[in-house]
Amino acid sequence: MGILDKFGLDGRTALVTGAKRGLGRAMAVALAEAGADVVGVSATLEPSGSAVEKDVTALGRKFRGYACDFSDRAALYRFIEQVKKDVPRIDILVNNAGTILRKPAAEHPDEYWDRAIEVNLNAQFVLSREIGRDMVARGKGKIVFTASLLTFQGGITVPGYAASKGGVGQLVMALSNEWAGKGVCVNAIAPGYMTTDNTEALRADPERNRAILARIPAGRWGEADDMKGAVVFLSSDASDYVTGTILTVDGGWMGR
Repeated sequence: MGILDKFGLDGRTALVTGAKRGLGRAMAVALAEAGADVVGVSATLEPSGSAVEKDVTALGRKFRGYACDFSDRAALYRFIEQVKKDVPRIDILVNNAGTILRKPAAEHPDEYWDRAIEVNLNAQFVLSREIGRDMVARGKGKIVFTASLLTFQGGITVPGYAASKGGVGQLVMALSNEWAGKGVCVNAIAPGYMTTDNTEALRADPERNRAILARIPAGRWGEADDMKGAVVFLSSDASDYVTGTILTVDGGWMGR
């Protein structure tokens, strides 16, 4: 097998959370471009006819869409039960669904903290455990989390988000320590400052926008498509000896 062949995902099925738009949609499309069929889930994803479904099927790949509110633990378990019935084998899990709620720490309400931790960390552990168990039994699988620069840094006015993304980094290592020897690679991608809904407030603030751009060596905000190469690599046989790591896609931010 040549090296480029190792990046192919033909015959595999990927479950991508937060697939409706932004980074999740781009990663779902990337996996389809590499040959995978895609199962997408988001809080408000249409069961059929969504933009991401059209993207995937236009590439000749299969797509299933589900709606699930990851802040609702009971709904999450119902989704897991249904998707396992509908799609018995999931080869790749991309834990991308997330939320961010901004308010200074001294004013950060319980409900902001609780929602960020539930969606960004608790739900991702439950999903990884339930899907990962099947991967371990088969002896093969790939799990990719969306981490953040705030996996490494504290951020400003987003204590719940920062705590949840720090937890994601530790969860990646914890799962990898247990599952690497059983054929399951667990990694994360930490995107830099991307032009997504989550950063709209920052980009709209002239002072913050200038300060952020001044620190990014690449001199620009990232785009969703910048995630494509990283997610295909970490989902493919090309990364079979890569596990427990967090790959930054940040235009050089963390090296500054």
